[in-house]
Parts: sequence; structure tokens; C-alpha cells
Amino acid sequence: MRKYVAEFTGTFVLVFCGTGAIIIDQQTNGSVTHVGIAMTFGLTVMTMIYALGNISGAHFNPAVTIGFYIASRFSSKEILPYLFAQLFGALSASGTLKLLFPENQFLGATMPSGSTGQCFVIEYILSFILMFVIIHVAHGSKEQGMFAGLAIGSVVLLEAMFAGPVTGASMNPARSIAPAIVSGNLTNLWIYIFAPISGSISSVGLWNYLKQELH
Repeated sequence: MRKYVAEFTGTFVLVFCGTGAIIIDQQTNGSVTHVGIAMTFGLTVMTMIYALGNISGAHFNPAVTIGFYIASRFSSKEILPYLFAQLFGALSASGTLKLLFPENQFLGATMPSGSTGQCFVIEYILSFILMFVIIHVAHGSKEQGMFAGLAIGSVVLLEAMFAGPVTGASMNPARSIAPAIVSGNLTNLWIYIFAPISGSISSVGLWNYLKQELH
């Protein structure tokens, strides 16, 4: 149960701070800035990994949980509890933001500015890169190494920095599902569910190949 509470907490903080930064930027006429939003996501991921990684592995992302399972580094019996904890944490964060900013229309939902195909491919590649880094520096149920949080947080910041204006740089189904449901804006949500999961699974395939080559 400690693992699930940790996943709930980490995902809540990620969505509250990350999408909260988007909302506050909109409410204050751009005072946070795009760079500030990207930094908020990256730093939140980094700090939550250091805070909770030794308890749950600090996934905070259904695509990462599924990726670790495909890589045989995560127990099948824990997949559903992890996914539930992540989604419940994200929904709780978006619900809290709705109470705080009831006039905000989208609550930080991921909104593609490019074509559907363009956004899907970008989200796929972003998630591929993210999982590729995660699986090399972390284990399925426990964060590994002093620099794992720094490496993973930096990748999130980097990808949010350059791809955010086009796709929102979600890389995380829970991060996209929660504000979409709470705000009632489900347009193109499928992109942010299937692209991260398929990108993560593909990344595990490359990791398996490289691992075999090393041996």
C-alpha cells in the first residue's frame, strides 16, 4: 500500500504543479512563460523521484509502468494498482485545480497545435526517448542511482521545452487524461494515451536489443 500511496502522491504533485503552472501562466498573462512551465514539469519529476523513488520506483506515469512490465522489470500483479493510483492522483490534482481556478476552461489539458499525425509521432518519439533514459537509470520498483532523478527530470524538461508548443509534451497518459476529464475537453485525448504507451513499449524493444549486444 505504501507504493500505491507514493504513486498517488507523486502523480498528484506532478499534475498539480505542472498543469497548475500552465493555468497560472494563462491567468497572469504569461508571467510563468513557456520556459517556466517546462522547468516546472522537469523539476517536479526530479524532486518527486528523489522523494519517493525508494518507495515505489517513482513512475507517476502509466506508460512507464507498462514499459517496465514489458521489460520484465515489474510485477504483473501490481500494474492495475499502480495505474489506478496514478490516475486517481492525477484526477485529484485536476479536481483541486478546478476548485481553485473554476473559470479556467482547459485546466492545463494537452492541446495539439499541429496535425493529428504530427502530434502522434512527436508524442511517440518523446515517450520513446523518455523511457529509453528511464530504463537505463532506474529499476521497476525502486529508483536506482544518485543521478536517476536528475537524468529523468532533465529529459522531461528538455522535451517539454522544445515540443510543448506543438503537442503539450505530455509523455504521460495520466497527466493528459485528468485535465481532459475534469475540464470536459476530450478532443484528441486518444493521442496522449496511445502514443506514450506505444513509444515506451518500442523503447523497451531497443533496450532489450542493446542489452543483448552488450552481453
